[in-house]
Amino acid sequence: MSHGTDGIDNTYGTFGNGGTGRTETEPHYNLKMFGEVVKTFRKRARLTQEQFAPLVGYSLETIASIEQGRRLPPPDFAERADGILDAFGVILAAAKHLTRRKGLASWFRQWALLELGALSLYTYECRLIPGLLQTPAYARTLFTDQLPPLGDEQIEAQLAARLERQELLRNRPNTAFTFILEEHLFLRQLGGEEVTKELIDHILDLSELRNVDIQIMPLVRHHHAGLGGPVQLLETPDHQWFGYLEGQAHGQFVSDPKAISVIQMRCASMRSQALSLDDSKSLMRRMRGAR
Repeated sequence: MSHGTDGIDNTYGTFGNGGTGRTETEPHYNLKMFGEVVKTFRKRARLTQEQFAPLVGYSLETIASIEQGRRLPPPDFAERADGILDAFGVILAAAKHLTRRKGLASWFRQWALLELGALSLYTYECRLIPGLLQTPAYARTLFTDQLPPLGDEQIEAQLAARLERQELLRNRPNTAFTFILEEHLFLRQLGGEEVTKELIDHILDLSELRNVDIQIMPLVRHHHAGLGGPVQLLETPDHQWFGYLEGQAHGQFVSDPKAISVIQMRCASMRSQALSLDDSKSLMRRMRGAR
């Protein structure tokens, strides 16, 4: 969401506002993504638009406009649709992104919406612990250290948004989350020794979830496929793949198939280069000082 690297590789194909320097989401984009979420779950339920419309209580024209991203859904649409389509709360969660939300960067909202329905999500980080894995104390350290300084209200808003997003790990048990973290992220002890100990305990707890894999890239590694910087890779319910790269002032979405193929190769290589799941847990316990 923030605190990115110094720059972004502009050779990647993008969609949204990546690489343009703009910091605002295209107004119609979130509507289109919400429509895709509704359409995906409707098809999953084996319903046509004609069959779905009377069940949710709106006209066929309204359903078509919502799925095409041409109109905002009525206030009660998301709740009705989520229940009828047995969407696990995904449609309700996606509806939250149709309006501005304090604490969530405008250029990040596109990716956050995709996360809500992802089948799998791969994350490699070399700068800081990913937002999905942060403790409140670790996240607060990042926000209080930010320049230019944030006000108390801004810090609390950003912290609330980050903690809400973390619910994905437990609310999406059928989504496979894979994280590769550099060892030095723990050795830095950002926020102090106690914050780091709490962080390691938290990540160890999360690593026990069946849908969460966490691997550590050791400090000494003679071959490393992730030297291009941090990256995220996501698979949608209809098996499309998108990537996300983050800079200090904006994020870059990746959609070009050739660029996605490169990211997939790098992620696969890093998974083999990082420590195994068990060895990663053992290393974290040693770094924490556990016996």
